Amino acid sequence: MRYVIIGAGAVGGTIGGRLARSGHEVVLVARGAHHLALREHGLRLLTPDGDRTHRLPVVDGPEPLGELRPDDVLVLTVKTQDSAAALAAWAPRPVAGGGTAAQRLPVLCAQNGVESQRLALRLFRRVYGVCVWLPCTYVEPGVVSAAGAPLTGILHLGRHPHGTDDTLSRIAADLERSHFEAPVVPDVTRWQYAKLLSNLGNALEAVTGPVASDEAVALYERVRAEAVAVLDAAGISWAGPEEQRAVRGDKVTLVPLEGAPRGGGSSWQSLARGTGTIEADYLNGEIALLGRLHGVPTPLNELLQHLADTFARERREPGSLSVAELAGLAAKAVAETDADR
Repeated sequence: MRYVIIGAGAVGGTIGGRLARSGHEVVLVARGAHHLALREHGLRLLTPDGDRTHRLPVVDGPEPLGELRPDDVLVLTVKTQDSAAALAAWAPRPVAGGGTAAQRLPVLCAQNGVESQRLALRLFRRVYGVCVWLPCTYVEPGVVSAAGAPLTGILHLGRHPHGTDDTLSRIAADLERSHFEAPVVPDVTRWQYAKLLSNLGNALEAVTGPVASDEAVALYERVRAEAVAVLDAAGISWAGPEEQRAVRGDKVTLVPLEGAPRGGGSSWQSLARGTGTIEADYLNGEIALLGRLHGVPTPLNELLQHLADTFARERREPGSLSVAELAGLAAKAVAETDADR
């Protein structure tokens, strides 16, 4: 199989680089300065077991590839806010032997949240969810770091909305030869919702900095408690902390990498790069959506969604709001919600 990595940033670059190192055919899809750097200098992947540069085919969209191959696997690793455009661009592409990518090719949604696979299922027949446990950072154009050891990451795989198949087993085997653990599960959304609960802190980290102080941790716990109430009301199950610890163990431990300081999470990185967009609408916003659908108030998640969107739109520096200021805004948001009930 040939892996077409649509969005070869931190996650996509790491998965693509690891697959390439283990001998698999990989095409990277990127834009802007990152595309230019990958094309001219290759993908430099920094990991605990070495610093390697991978010279791989690089394109900025589907057109340069022409007709796709029937053994292509599309791996969607763009941020969720960019998913609709990417899916629309790749779905109608012709595949050798007849048909289109949407009709014939598998698409793996290796992203935070749960929305991209819903979007994909409107267009593609064969959609797979991936729960991504993968500490990685976009360092600069052409350079990505992945600090996990002894495994680079754990990628739960499952067909969307449920089930497994032989294609997934083959993909999992390729990933497990490439420094990943890749459990194939029939209920991948359970793992994705578990990851979503932890990702609710991404916006908190992005606007106030590391969630390290007692005040910040307490605020995150309140944000998470809101989300748990929403998932319970919606009848959505997720993998609990003990189940997650049993799977993770000490398989993915962060190792300091020279020349690649570990920054914040994906939302923090979006603000640091000044991209103008952020994925909070599909993390905290997912909880806000479910809360509205099921009659559960979510003032804290709505507040974090609003603040993260504002920071991204105004290109404000990550961590430039104090935890004390955020706590004050949170108290006001909760009071206003209580007054409206």
